[in-house]
Amino acid sequence: MTLRPFTSLLIANRGEIACRIARTARRMGLRTVAVYSEADARARHVRAADEARLIGPAPARDSYLDIGRIVEAAKASGADAVHPGYGFLSEKAAFAEACAEAGLVFVGPPASAIRAMGSKATAKALMEAAGVPVVPGYGGAAQDAATFAREAERLGFPVLLKAVAGGGGKGMRIVRAADGLEAALTAAKREAAAAFGDDTLMMERFVERPRHIEVQIFADAHGNVVSLFERECTLQRRHQKVVEEAPSPSLDDARRVALCDAARKAAAAIGYVGAGTVEFVADDASAFFIEMNTRLQVEHAVTEAITGLDLVEWQIRVAMGETLPLRQQEIARAGHAVEARIYAEDADSGFLPSTGTITHWRAPKEGQGLRIDTGFGAGDEVTPHYDPMLAKVIAHAPTRAAALARLRGALSGFEIAGVATNVAFLARLLGEDAVAANAVDTGYIERERAGLNAHHTPGLLHLAAAVAAILAREADEARRDAADPWSPWVAGAGWALFGARARVFEFRGREDDAFSVRLEQGRGGMTLTIEAAPVPFAFERDVGDPHRFAVTLGGARHSIGAVARDGAVTVFDGPQPIRLALVDPFAAEAATHHYGAGTLAPMPGTVLALLAEPGASLEAGAPIIILEAMKMEHTVRAPTRGRVARYAVAVGDFVCEGAALMEFEADEARDG
Repeated sequence: MTLRPFTSLLIANRGEIACRIARTARRMGLRTVAVYSEADARARHVRAADEARLIGPAPARDSYLDIGRIVEAAKASGADAVHPGYGFLSEKAAFAEACAEAGLVFVGPPASAIRAMGSKATAKALMEAAGVPVVPGYGGAAQDAATFAREAERLGFPVLLKAVAGGGGKGMRIVRAADGLEAALTAAKREAAAAFGDDTLMMERFVERPRHIEVQIFADAHGNVVSLFERECTLQRRHQKVVEEAPSPSLDDARRVALCDAARKAAAAIGYVGAGTVEFVADDASAFFIEMNTRLQVEHAVTEAITGLDLVEWQIRVAMGETLPLRQQEIARAGHAVEARIYAEDADSGFLPSTGTITHWRAPKEGQGLRIDTGFGAGDEVTPHYDPMLAKVIAHAPTRAAALARLRGALSGFEIAGVATNVAFLARLLGEDAVAANAVDTGYIERERAGLNAHHTPGLLHLAAAVAAILAREADEARRDAADPWSPWVAGAGWALFGARARVFEFRGREDDAFSVRLEQGRGGMTLTIEAAPVPFAFERDVGDPHRFAVTLGGARHSIGAVARDGAVTVFDGPQPIRLALVDPFAAEAATHHYGAGTLAPMPGTVLALLAEPGASLEAGAPIIILEAMKMEHTVRAPTRGRVARYAVAVGDFVCEGAALMEFEADEARDG
């Protein structure tokens, strides 16, 4: 492993982690180089660096996962070190070796440690030999279905399939019975290959209602190893963390000391250097080693919050050959920190990923125990090619209860339009009594998802805010086109020389509910009528934020956000945005092309597999098509009993949301 001081750092990643690394590197006086795919040409991490290099087309396998292109970019830019961030190539021993061969310092562990611990199966074997308790499982070289079936019978169902080469829930499946194993194997292998370029799987006995606890370790090239306490990451969806906290509220001091000691021994046993995370699955009585992540973790920010340390700075200093800045006894913690991950996804529709242009982004101010790490903002594009995480929100306070309250308050201050997000879902989740009491496990979200879904019924205030946003936008457009932009004729505030005029706004909500709002404007001001008597109405725009309004209804004044764009209005009143489509009464009915009882794509993505033979009888819910977007798979299922008459797509096709996938004949249709 090459260790030497360096002055120029290439960041082999994207999004918030690339921005976060650049921030620390700049503070340390380093020149930074970003890499980007064609899809990320205008991304925020590109603008955050001193220089940026194009490394290929949008698919990750042709850009962020292409070792040769990244090494070439580093050499061409004059960088003398590479930071891999997390995900992508961060746990690829071949990448660390390629950097060394090119004379580049790799800001991470040596390739031997990545190879030893980056493979979950190898890591488990090493830990078992060292006497660390591990979950019973199978991690052999044989990857055929018959071997997995035999090993599953030995372990006993349920079992958990896991990709050996990565994390983040990719390539992971719970299998509860033998008849579901083969399909789960196929799906997990396909997903692992797409995310990590390696479809090798391992299998473990699934621990029911477990907690996920991990220890942050750090080691230098001089034999020093420390632990920086632990994090709890139990709240997960689709085996991917959404809320993390430090320290763990589930451990007493004795268990904390035992886990941290085990983690340090694990790192020392393989000559580890740099940042790493030793992960455990735990219940009330015991904890089992499950894997080691040989990289920085998404949730490292909560450790930074309780220790006051910059872990990226530690990574850089260790890579330069310095000793660890602190010894174990000098590392202290204070307070409690909780992090929530904001994703571009529709939590109320099974966490389907959402893509598009972010038309509005408003975040609460950082400071006073609040930190926001992001790689996105207004005008940025969320594409289907990469992980859908938009931001991390970290709250730190003296107590866990105060940190949870601070985080919920911060989430209420977010306004994001243009893509669906899980902000409101996170706020509801953090408000659950079970979360406050720490009475949760890794399956909590899945079990309680129905109760965590939102109700999107707009009230009078939301409809009034929608009208205000439309009028304000129309006034902006009129002023832009007018010879005299300050003429009262283009003010859009209801001014009239005499008489009154009326206008009706027709809106359609999320559940296809229709809402009619009548606006009357005259010399006496404006009134709104929504299924009741007219209500006096007025609005003013916030001087500092054109999408923030002071709306007055019947004498009561409210501050509320609203964005009108592309035939719709998104209203922000707390963490739950309400989207209202504006119905144009003069527009002709949009022509749609129907494929019988056609099934439409629920999200943009790539067609990975066609599972049903045309003409074959299918039961309702039978899997038909597998789509992949944002490194996750989604199965399109039969809407009712029937059959696929013909497909409108082929394997490898990229489809947009709402695209026709097939012509589906329902049994009722055939009988009729």
